[in-house]
Amino acid sequence: MSDLYETDYHQWLSNQVALLRNHHFDQLDLENLLEDLELGIKQGLRELEHFLINLIHHLLKMDYQTTVLRDTVATERVLKGWMVTINTSRNGITWLLEKNHSLNRRIEDALGEAYPKGKKEAIEAMNIYVNKNQRLDNNSFPDECPWSYDQLINKDWYPLNGVEL
Repeated sequence: MSDLYETDYHQWLSNQVALLRNHHFDQLDLENLLEDLELGIKQGLRELEHFLINLIHHLLKMDYQTTVLRDTVATERVLKGWMVTINTSRNGITWLLEKNHSLNRRIEDALGEAYPKGKKEAIEAMNIYVNKNQRLDNNSFPDECPWSYDQLINKDWYPLNGVEL
């Protein structure tokens, strides 16, 4: 049975479902089945973290653009582009949690994992565009996420800091 796992995953999985449905527990490929179930659990959490990283990345850039750079020529165009990505990430989180309710209890952990990564990505991305005297570093953003999860996910909230769009 484990050979099928390596050669035709879909068929292996279909066989495992049939064995479970027919109560043939003694014939299950338990080692691969358990590994697959554990990977599935981790995949949902990784997907949540990915959406949060992307969301934080773009919110931090938006916040920096509107508080520090305040370049009015680029601000409107740049911010609207980031809003699309922010909304896509928010939608992805919402849809993922609708399909995986158990991930709701992991949000704070995922946010704790995602923030440093989103911060790093924001620093790297902003440094591509700013002048050398404006280079960002780890001190350019707070050590911990400055926003609550409810704020992050609120589709009507952006860190515009008084900038009108």
